[in-house]
Amino acid sequence: MNGVEPGRLLLDTCAALWISTDAKLSAEARQSLNRFWRGSGTVLLSPFTAWEVGMLVARGRLSLTTKPLTWFQSLAEASGTALADLTPSILIESCNLPGDPPGDPADRIIISTAREYGCAVMTRDRQILAYAEKGHVSAIAC
Repeated sequence: MNGVEPGRLLLDTCAALWISTDAKLSAEARQSLNRFWRGSGTVLLSPFTAWEVGMLVARGRLSLTTKPLTWFQSLAEASGTALADLTPSILIESCNLPGDPPGDPADRIIISTAREYGCAVMTRDRQILAYAEKGHVSAIAC
């Protein structure tokens, strides 16, 4: 794993959804977001989040007030937010993560992206948080 860069934070899909709906975030998560969005860092968003949200809407598991693409673009274009590249390296590394990573391909891609960019991932996903506790990725619970 690359070293964690304090100026970057990657949003997991659930964190992106919570932020966009003003859901209650943990105090640590809210402080981290405020620090990044006030100019001392960058909040990264994975293109894979667009796919996950699209699938959730298509399967009727999520209802948005806008189309999924509009929702994603709005969040990606927010001040202090940048779109992470989804490279072949990230996709291949998601198949070769150390230890016992989550089985969900989306979780693995998010973890691999965070590791590639050397940043923490903000998530509420228990499997990602458990994986982080073993030292394979840095995470902030939201």
